[in-house]
Amino acid sequence: MGDMANNSYSGVKNSVAEPNHEGEFGCSLKELRGLMELRGTEGIRKIQETYADVNGLCSRLKTSPVDGLSGQPADLEKRTIVFGQNFIPPKKPKTFLQLVWEALQDVTLIILEVAAIVSLGLSFYRPPEADSTNCGEGTGGVEDEGESEAGWIEGAAILLSVICVVLVTAFNDWSKEKQFRGLQSRIEQEQKFTVVRGGQVIQIPVAEIVVGDIAQIKYGDLLPADGVLIQGNDLKIDESSLTGESDHVKKTLEKDPMLLSGTHVMEGSGKMLVTAVGVNSQTGIIFTLLGAGGEDDEDEEKEEKKKEKEEALCSAKAQDGAAMEMQPLNSDEGADAEEKRKANLPKKEKSVLQGKLTKLAVQIGKAGLVMSAITVIILVVLFIVNTFWVQGLAWEKSCTPIYIQFFVKFFIIGVTVLVVAVPEGLPLAVTISLAYSVKKMMKDNNLVRHLDACETMGNATAICSDKTGTLTMNRMTVVQAYIADKHYRRVPEPEVIPGSIMDLLVLGISVNCAYTTKIMSPEKEGGLPRQVGNKTECALLGFVLDLKKDYQPIRNEIPEEKLYKVYTFNSVRKSMSTVLKNPDGSFRMFSKGASEILLKKCYKILTATGEAKVFRPRDRDDMVKKVIEPMASEGLRTICLAYRDFPASDGEPDWENESDILTSLTCLCVVGIEDPVRPEVPDAIRKCQRAGITVRMVTGDNINTARAIATKCGILQPGDDFLCLEGKEFNRRIRNEKGEIEQERIDKIWPKLRVLARSSPTDKHTLVKGIIDSTVIEQRQVVAVTGDGTNDGPALKKADVGFAMGIAGTDVAKEASDIILTDDNFSSIVKAVMWGRNVYDSISKFLQFQLTVNIVAVIVAFTGACITQDSPLKAVQMLWVNLIMDTFASLALATEPPTESLLLRKPYGRNKPLISRTMMKNILGHGVYQLTIIFTLLFAGERMFDIDSGRNAPLHAPPSEHYTIVFNTFVMMQLFNEINARKIHGERNVFDGIFNNMIFCSIVFGTFVIQIVIVQFGGKPFSCVGLSIEQWLWCVFLGFGCLLWGQVISSIPTSRLKFLKTAGHGTQKEEIPDEELEDMEDLDEIDHAERELRRGQILWFRGLNRIQTQIRVVNAFRSSLSPYEGLEKPESRSSIHNFMTHPEFRIEDSEPHIPLIDDTDAEDDAPTKRNATPTPPPPPSPNQNNNAVDSGVHLFLDNNSSKPATPSAPASPMHSLETSL
Repeated sequence: MGDMANNSYSGVKNSVAEPNHEGEFGCSLKELRGLMELRGTEGIRKIQETYADVNGLCSRLKTSPVDGLSGQPADLEKRTIVFGQNFIPPKKPKTFLQLVWEALQDVTLIILEVAAIVSLGLSFYRPPEADSTNCGEGTGGVEDEGESEAGWIEGAAILLSVICVVLVTAFNDWSKEKQFRGLQSRIEQEQKFTVVRGGQVIQIPVAEIVVGDIAQIKYGDLLPADGVLIQGNDLKIDESSLTGESDHVKKTLEKDPMLLSGTHVMEGSGKMLVTAVGVNSQTGIIFTLLGAGGEDDEDEEKEEKKKEKEEALCSAKAQDGAAMEMQPLNSDEGADAEEKRKANLPKKEKSVLQGKLTKLAVQIGKAGLVMSAITVIILVVLFIVNTFWVQGLAWEKSCTPIYIQFFVKFFIIGVTVLVVAVPEGLPLAVTISLAYSVKKMMKDNNLVRHLDACETMGNATAICSDKTGTLTMNRMTVVQAYIADKHYRRVPEPEVIPGSIMDLLVLGISVNCAYTTKIMSPEKEGGLPRQVGNKTECALLGFVLDLKKDYQPIRNEIPEEKLYKVYTFNSVRKSMSTVLKNPDGSFRMFSKGASEILLKKCYKILTATGEAKVFRPRDRDDMVKKVIEPMASEGLRTICLAYRDFPASDGEPDWENESDILTSLTCLCVVGIEDPVRPEVPDAIRKCQRAGITVRMVTGDNINTARAIATKCGILQPGDDFLCLEGKEFNRRIRNEKGEIEQERIDKIWPKLRVLARSSPTDKHTLVKGIIDSTVIEQRQVVAVTGDGTNDGPALKKADVGFAMGIAGTDVAKEASDIILTDDNFSSIVKAVMWGRNVYDSISKFLQFQLTVNIVAVIVAFTGACITQDSPLKAVQMLWVNLIMDTFASLALATEPPTESLLLRKPYGRNKPLISRTMMKNILGHGVYQLTIIFTLLFAGERMFDIDSGRNAPLHAPPSEHYTIVFNTFVMMQLFNEINARKIHGERNVFDGIFNNMIFCSIVFGTFVIQIVIVQFGGKPFSCVGLSIEQWLWCVFLGFGCLLWGQVISSIPTSRLKFLKTAGHGTQKEEIPDEELEDMEDLDEIDHAERELRRGQILWFRGLNRIQTQIRVVNAFRSSLSPYEGLEKPESRSSIHNFMTHPEFRIEDSEPHIPLIDDTDAEDDAPTKRNATPTPPPPPSPNQNNNAVDSGVHLFLDNNSSKPATPSAPASPMHSLETSL
């Protein structure tokens, strides 16, 4: 059977399409496509008219509704040829040349290219009778040994280095793109789907599904192809991704059997006949319309996004990005494309780190721009003053080219200062570091879907984890049972159970568990049997096997089609029931579910004789005390099994009225199911706690089980005063009298809450949101959440980092997550934390190194130019230094492997500056050392080394030893400082673990070798002269001094240096009122992430207007606030921003109705949707979660004084409101 699945695909590639296949099937591709475009009743009518019924359609497609396709390779191949394969071709990647072209768009590089070309042109121009003497002394010595012939070299060298930089950038982008594609395809290949072939249920990759397959669908699936329902139980589908309709659609054979690809199964299960795959499915058609095959250039898309940003400033729609903008079709369908692109569009806001970096790069860029402008101005002024004033020469026409050549040279120097000042390596370092980490995290079972999630994880302060499958092994087994008035501590022998009870038990378990759940033989000899499907049900089936019975014969006798009615499990019912119709017309219903829920509905219980006796509330309380609580306190999940008979005389009950159906049950037994804790979890949780991360457990289990497991894991330590709450109690505590959620109330609870039991998906979302929005603790919380079920979607989306389970997780959960844990194991999360912190540290290391070079190079070029009218570091040398410090250093420092010691410090939090005071101390300290050395060499070097001075050399003078030594020493200092930069927390030993990072060693060594080559053989292009061994040793020694000086610096305690400022904060909270902050964050953050921090230099251009736009927004906001605004949101942080503010959980048309979240929540209707239209908001609506109104503080408005008596609302951002009434 396994082979069938494998070779089913083998023949497709090399076959030639033969025209006669079309006729073999009873319907054509076009016909089926037409059928799938119909909805509901039209679809049914069409099926009835054309094929009589679904079975007719099956026979036309040559498939059996029970056994599926034969699975013969030839048949599958034929189907692929006629109906296509289930694969949507991805967009073509950018070619290398396109990337090169993009890299060339860089502003500074363009300036350099122009300057170099002008310089080239001028060097070839020979003025006829220019007597160099009368053009001023600075121009003398031009004819020196025909050196003027070499004037073109500098221009050419600059062009060459520009080409180098461009190629490196393009190559990096290209490899990043390649990795991302690899990742995407890896995620796509992982998706498998269950189909019936040859009567066997097998799992095949989604791409191998063909038309005519019979697919089994269940809760949590993302449908991979279009199809028609053959048989369904209580099937509800979320079609919002295709139709924008947020209500779940009930699918039945009678009313609406059409199932569409890309939609989510929210409840129930069933079987469908696949009728359209790949580009012919509904999703595929939309994709071809959107041109997924060959999409327009991304830039246009980006332009659109930008335009849209500007118009829609903060409207909730803006976050859906271009996907919504580009729709060439009706609004409802574009949504689906957006769905598919979610993987490529950045999710949520831009990551914390990128925000800080962008801001920093803009600041540095501005400084560099100013410095370079001043340099050029000073050079030009000095030259003019010197030539025309001091020497008193007139401007000769014949001298013009020479003067222009001077000006070009000055201009080139100015531009090189700028190039060195702008840290274009920053985005590169981030990208390299993230890409490297992501690659390595694959080995640690973390499949990262969004690059920035990796870095956010390093700042995580809280983890809300599921219990089942993450902390525990997700291998359920029944270990205790209460049957026939007796509590068995281990599974009883079959003989002790009365036969009548036994038969009911086995029948009930066999039919009332999903037929997709089964226990298979172990994969490896001696292994545990494999549990397929729902684990709790597997435990019950395992219980049947332990009782020496078998469930398969019963299932064969009663196939799924014969089940009369199935109420599937969902988070509201918390139970599952199956109704069988007996031959005599009576019905029997089997139910199973959480014991505390089902026992309330039981009114009889089977005794040792096999008779039913009355079961009163008093008996129930006894049973809870004596059976259920002892089981739960040992960490067992208790499941009650019950049944009910509907006699034929009563006629058929009303199946839709659930509350009447699910009462007066007879209890068969109560079983205790255990899910053992994974052995590596307690240790992982200890590591988290030591690293300053709080682990909370959120589970659907009852509170005793939850507490027992939490204690075993180490989440709860004996003797601590921590809260364990049930969902109900939690809800009661966080809501006010009107039933709205209040942030203040959440703030009282969450710091101590460790276990939330019996929680609904809504509770999980509320908790996560409450922790993220909380401002009680001065450090904002960064929350990671793990989830596997469809209902975890909203919480995964809301969290800063969502982890989905790779094995147990449903497609919906994976879609909403940032990182997929391929082994479902909590200890992999700890690895993710380690990698995340490592990314942050790598960036800081790189910054520390880069900024030192920046400061030194800029100051040297600037002062050198002012004093000696010529930059000591030539343009080409600067570009080489720029290459070392940007590209190579980012490679070397960004690829440091993480160490365990990263887990010994507390997390950094959201507004920790990038450059700590220790780093600032290092940067300034090393800057001082390097400047001292360089200036000493520059102004006294010729005397120390006894060589000719290189200062005040004429225009095309040959390179001097003097300046070569300056350049060489400068590079040596950078190389040794790169080793210093490996530690940022002031550690002494900078060589610690240096050989674990081969990239670092090879880069430092390689740079050293290239430097030798440049100096000894670089000659004119690099303005270098070969140096003697003695001079080389001096250069290296002065460079080595950096390491010694580093030790001196680290001896100075940072605490003494109060004057040092930190830099590179995120936007500080105090700078702007919260209200605007929220809007700004959204604008700014999403904007750059889309362009993935395109290139560093563009930032200072774009950054400027972006900041202006924001200031405008801020002002617009300020001016448009009405007096009510103060009332409405006394503290915007605590008002619950409706779910819609982030690109949301697949809710189109921004209607406030949110699926999956009970409508009782205040969140849903709170009118805090962020549409930044400056209309005055409505008067405070009662369901606002605000504190001022509810706590009875009213605004008193005096008519004479035009200022409101501001209520003492906590930290109200509206202090500045001037309302004149």
